[in-house]
Amino acid sequence: MATSAIGMLSILLAVGLGVDISRFYLVKTELQNAADAAALAAVSALNGADTGITKAITAATVTVQNKYDFNKTGVTIASIEFSSNLDGGYVGTTAAQAQADKIRFVKVTTAQSPVGISFAAVVLGPTKNIAAEATAGYSVPLNEICDFLPISVIDYGTPITAGNTYTFRAQSGSFVSPGNYQILAVAASGGNEARVGLGAGVDACASPGAEYAVDTKTGVTAGAVRQGINTRFDDYQSAGVNPYDMPPDNNIQENITYDQYKTGSPSKAPSHPGFDKRRVVYIPIIKAEEYDQGRNVVKFNRFGQFFLQTKVGSGSGGDLVAEYIDDIVLGIGHYNPNGGAGDTLMATPVLYK
Repeated sequence: MATSAIGMLSILLAVGLGVDISRFYLVKTELQNAADAAALAAVSALNGADTGITKAITAATVTVQNKYDFNKTGVTIASIEFSSNLDGGYVGTTAAQAQADKIRFVKVTTAQSPVGISFAAVVLGPTKNIAAEATAGYSVPLNEICDFLPISVIDYGTPITAGNTYTFRAQSGSFVSPGNYQILAVAASGGNEARVGLGAGVDACASPGAEYAVDTKTGVTAGAVRQGINTRFDDYQSAGVNPYDMPPDNNIQENITYDQYKTGSPSKAPSHPGFDKRRVVYIPIIKAEEYDQGRNVVKFNRFGQFFLQTKVGSGSGGDLVAEYIDDIVLGIGHYNPNGGAGDTLMATPVLYK
């Protein structure tokens, strides 16, 4: 009986220790989820300007305050640090803003959370503090781009220069061929597909080169182009678009440059809930010799990142002018190790550790 009593006590202590340790793991998991989400949100807000550092801090803080995701309890952040390298050199807000154009990684550390100990308090003490840390940053250059616009910039052999504006939907007959407005039939050739693709991006991914070819779409389609693009400026003129599937940008001020857009001055807020970088779009660049007279199949030479400065105007032409960006902009895409070379200007948020 004595041996049984001692054995039972040992078993109860072991079970109690297991319960306490399982609670530690549960809390650690919740904190790690919060840190991971905050780090990814912070990286997504970086824009190469000092305002991006502030937006990153706000995005991380708002994320961990989402009680629904983290066991109905808000998580407190102890520190948010920034670096141009994954392995070191992390600095605070002021130092990061001084080198904002080089910042590529964010490290988030949660505050210590005390966890009560029920059964092993004699050994471990009444509480144990647990925290989590996560580092996220830009990915390797992407070589597959998703959600691009079903429209093309034509490369006539003249270098496309950062900061300059380009017309990527030209009047009929003035560039490639009569009736060809540089629209791509990625999903289908109808106007509604063009409208949805320009408002939300096409539901497809592509790599530059011969392995991906797409039909061109002839015809004006001015209304669909205007209705799709202008959703990014909080302008909804068709039953086929809405602010839920195609939300506006958070800054709908027209006739500003990308540098002004990054700093947020001047700024105009939309009337519907918006998202950052909706005016930053990915457009396939296609060599002029790919186009024939009328509808034909073309191959993507590369992708360009463009900033939409203005809405598409009214009328049958509806030319759209956009600014080419020479900056790292986070997009939606993949890195295919068996694919071609990536574009050094394109990346996506990645959780590293």
